[in-house]
Amino acid sequence: MQSIRIIGAGSIGNHLAHAARTRGWAVTLTDIDPAALGRARDEIYPGRYGAWDAGIVLKDAREAAGDPADVVFIGTPPDSHVALALDVLQRVRPRVLLIEKPLAGPALLRCQELADAVRKAGIFAAVGYNHCLGRNTVLAESAIRSGVLGNLKSISSRTREHWQGIFSAHPWLSGPSDSYLGFSARGGGATGEHSHGINIWQHFARVAGAGRVVEVSATLDLVRENGLDYDQSVFATLTTDQGLVGDVIQDVITAPAEKSARLQGDKGYVEWKVNAASGQDMVVSATIGAAPEMSMIPKTRPDDFIAEIDHLADVMEGGLTDSPISLERGLETMVVIAAIFRSHKEKRAVSIDWSRGFVPEALI
Repeated sequence: MQSIRIIGAGSIGNHLAHAARTRGWAVTLTDIDPAALGRARDEIYPGRYGAWDAGIVLKDAREAAGDPADVVFIGTPPDSHVALALDVLQRVRPRVLLIEKPLAGPALLRCQELADAVRKAGIFAAVGYNHCLGRNTVLAESAIRSGVLGNLKSISSRTREHWQGIFSAHPWLSGPSDSYLGFSARGGGATGEHSHGINIWQHFARVAGAGRVVEVSATLDLVRENGLDYDQSVFATLTTDQGLVGDVIQDVITAPAEKSARLQGDKGYVEWKVNAASGQDMVVSATIGAAPEMSMIPKTRPDDFIAEIDHLADVMEGGLTDSPISLERGLETMVVIAAIFRSHKEKRAVSIDWSRGFVPEALI
């Protein structure tokens, strides 16, 4: 039986706890706040899954810091992720280290240090961009590889969702000022919090053989009032080393939400959607002029995290050599996030020199 220690008893921590229990894993849910542990036991978990699971151990995160586990998940605010991950690697050596997205704030503080530490430890580390693991993503990948696109011309990605959904899942927060969400520098705002959009763009570009992002041009719609400092919308143009040009739009203001990506080729297209209808994801593909082939995939919110845990189980069983949620992929998304902020600030296109690593100096 595998074991997982979860750092952070908020919404995502509860989702991962439940997902791990569906596989019979031993779960220790930790937090530095006793109220958060009580809320998980008495409100969040039973509210979502019907009853508290007495098999889950609750523990103060500081007391559990040296406890061994096969998997350690870090589900705290983004600006604490890297320091906590480095501490985990110093104290224990889990088989898997999973970190919630976004990995960090746009300053990329200690990101290269984390990459080096993980490489030295020889373990598998991942970032929680679990849309890359969904059944709709697997179907979209198959359509891309089928040749329906012909020559890929562009990718457009949209993750536009009013963040009331986040606050509904965290009713103890009264608004963005109560957490990192209202502060872009801490990993909040549209670019960080909704960075699934950037990540899935990169994922599909990789699947299509279109290369890595090497140039970013972006505009942010910033909110700076009442002590808040965040981007409510981001509009970014991405260019890869293979010459593909596409765009990403993310925001925290759109209702109802739109989570989609479209790959357009000279012969056809592939469209990917999350929550295209109630309880259903979708993939549509077609050659130009032909009837589209549409697949509707039933999905619940817990399914996103069950797929994530199943993926980690496959990694530990040795069945995977390349993971779409690997730390390196998550770091690549972080560098693009950093480039977006640099581009907006300096009002110019920013190039990425990947040979310099995951550091601000890679932005030129």
